Amino acid sequence: MEQNLEKLKYPIGKFECPNPITETHLLEWTNALETLPQRLEDLVAPLSETQLDTPYRPGGWTVRQLVHHVADSHHHSYIRFKWAMTEDTPVIKPYVQTEWAQLPDSLSSPISLSLAHLKVVHAKLVNLLRMVQKQDLERKFIHPEGNVEVALTENMGIYAWHGNHHYAHIKNLVERKGW
Repeated sequence: MEQNLEKLKYPIGKFECPNPITETHLLEWTNALETLPQRLEDLVAPLSETQLDTPYRPGGWTVRQLVHHVADSHHHSYIRFKWAMTEDTPVIKPYVQTEWAQLPDSLSSPISLSLAHLKVVHAKLVNLLRMVQKQDLERKFIHPEGNVEVALTENMGIYAWHGNHHYAHIKNLVERKGW
């Protein structure tokens, strides 16, 4: 049972950062970031309100909460890129994602708001990533949870994985339920 729950939690596995991060990785991650908003919209657009309010796993967030979470999280990521590119190894401000997911907008707002937001944030991020030099992506920020330095190249991989991770949560639910 615990193995099944782990597979429901991490349907594509946990993120493992390759070492070294190659140009191929960066291109793949940029493409994943570019295509996520449309892929996600195509997946969730046909769902009913009842389906959107269905948890993807026992004890997990609903599809609606996942869509809002991805938009919130990727908004934070975009800001982290900008901070790291304009400041000397800044300490970022984390947020309590479990609390954000319980706010009224995450529980009941139309997903169209977060889908539109995600399209814009990703368009801006991908545009930025394609314009900067590789050395700009070597810049880092400090995540205060664990006082960990994160290079922007790694952050690209984390957020490409993150989008695919939550996409897989929803896709697996849709397939399990036969929607």
